[in-house]
Amino acid sequence: MSDEISNVSEGNSEEGQLPVFSAVKGVGGEDALVDALKQVIDPELNINIVDLGLVYEIQRAEENSSKVSVCMTLTSPACPAGPQIIQQAKMALERLDDVDEVSIQLTMTPPWSPDLMTDDARDELGIF
Repeated sequence: MSDEISNVSEGNSEEGQLPVFSAVKGVGGEDALVDALKQVIDPELNINIVDLGLVYEIQRAEENSSKVSVCMTLTSPACPAGPQIIQQAKMALERLDDVDEVSIQLTMTPPWSPDLMTDDARDELGIF
């Protein structure tokens, strides 16, 4: 299993990847992958990272669909829960039977804002 975590300055997809989810581009997702990431809860806000809008893209490698990459962000560059959230996201995906390797790319572009949250998440936090 890969421990790859990298920083990405732009939200560009890597070649050889099949997009299965893109919050930024409005593409739906592969339910199992999205559901696995919905199990990861931001410890400060007590809302899952998908509904918070932290997950920008999930992709499977074209040559090997058991390899998954995730492009995500944090609520702030100095988020104290960042390492915990990233590790939990990786572990949540690796628990799936058809996923052998996960890499997480952390990006701050576009920056996270409450506008990226789902309506349910905004309601839960009292943001209208």
